[in-house]
Amino acid sequence: MTDPVLELLRSRPDLAEIAAFPFDFDVERTRHVEEVSLASGAALEPIAGDDSGGTYFLCGGTSVLYASSEGDAVLIADSVSEALEMLVRLPGWCEGLTAGLDEEGLRAAVAAGDAAAREEFAPELDAQRAALLAGLGLPERPLTELFALSESAARRTEPDHLLLNAAELCAYRLDEAYRMCLRDVVLGPGRAALVRLRRGEAGAREEAEADPVLRAGVLRAAWEDRDEGDLPLLRALLAREDAARGARHEERLVAAALVAAYGRDEDVPLLRSATSGRVTDAGSAVEWARGREEHGPDAFTWVELARRQGLVGHARVELIRLLDDTGPDAVRLRALSRALEGIGEYAQAARAQVNLLSLQDTAHGRAGEAYTLARVERLRGELGFAAGALERARQAVGPAGGEGAGRGRGGPDESVAQWHRRGLGRHLAEQHLELVLAAVESGEAELARTTMRHAEAVLERIAAKGAGTLAPLSSRARWAVAGLRGA
Repeated sequence: MTDPVLELLRSRPDLAEIAAFPFDFDVERTRHVEEVSLASGAALEPIAGDDSGGTYFLCGGTSVLYASSEGDAVLIADSVSEALEMLVRLPGWCEGLTAGLDEEGLRAAVAAGDAAAREEFAPELDAQRAALLAGLGLPERPLTELFALSESAARRTEPDHLLLNAAELCAYRLDEAYRMCLRDVVLGPGRAALVRLRRGEAGAREEAEADPVLRAGVLRAAWEDRDEGDLPLLRALLAREDAARGARHEERLVAAALVAAYGRDEDVPLLRSATSGRVTDAGSAVEWARGREEHGPDAFTWVELARRQGLVGHARVELIRLLDDTGPDAVRLRALSRALEGIGEYAQAARAQVNLLSLQDTAHGRAGEAYTLARVERLRGELGFAAGALERARQAVGPAGGEGAGRGRGGPDESVAQWHRRGLGRHLAEQHLELVLAAVESGEAELARTTMRHAEAVLERIAAKGAGTLAPLSSRARWAVAGLRGA
């Protein structure tokens, strides 16, 4: 459904002319300087532009996002009418509009800006403003309320309105004052639960002990805000974490470090169990706890907690921002690639993986990161790119598996001399077969046949070296492969 104010501007040239000048909202200027998209995948429609090359976008059919031509973007309003009211009554030429100003202060700032505008370029400003407000049916609410709405919108830019360059997938900048703090977002439930636990509220401990995600938040909150009276609570949470003994162990170590820091003899048996024997007495407990202080939470801690809390959008924003700020750091890029893949952000994961692949200086590293890139490209549906990544992996291990092959730049070396006896061979073959299956399902028969020939060549090289074959494929995969072999 078209926004009624936007429809009015599009159908009333007289109003559109005033909106374009002097208020710099030109509905005829809808071409942005580059292709963009929202990281959330929501609909994005350019609806107007300004004389600096910036563009106003309608997001999801309602909210208005402004993107400058210099790479900044911020949510400005929850509707077109709200955005127009702000642009007309709090125009960009008014300086000194800051939080904390009362109605009188805002009116004074607007009056000073308007006076300069009348003198420099808009002598009929008052009549133009009145005509546009009346023609569009815009209200004249208190300026303090209008300014508060603009500030509120800006602070809600993340996570749902993060704007990306569509080609490079880098995020547009947002003023630090409006940036989302993921740490505070994900610690919110844990901090609230910790307050209830410290007060001894009925049911609070049972709730925390029963919910592993809430328990993780409580432990992280307790790590950030230590209290001498927390020891009984921490003992209970540690006992619960130690009893769980699931795939996750980080929270168990956090709880153990919090308890160990007290250095109590009576806690040693539980600490010995929780730390797999690393704590043997009260002295070693304190020493171990001090060592754990060096492994405190980092950005990935909050990303993982966000994922577990179901806040995938928040995790996405944090990871994209981190990736934008990461240079040639292989460890960081690998962590980002895996984390992005883990939340289903395959395009961003591929971006990280491409950069990671470019840093590899051994054939084994190139092959390993190339087959990982193939997996990510396949998962995001770019089967041709996946095939290209597998070709790079095959080139890395070389025509003879690295044994006696040339060792020029980018070619095989001793790091892949036994590639067939390691996980590299199995993973490489598996990725070929996964791509075969994906190509069959997408109807790309030629790609499926070509990839199948490469897969069989890899399998033959593994078998020729006496390294065995792959683990059994799924029945679906076996059916697809058998069908291709018979074709």
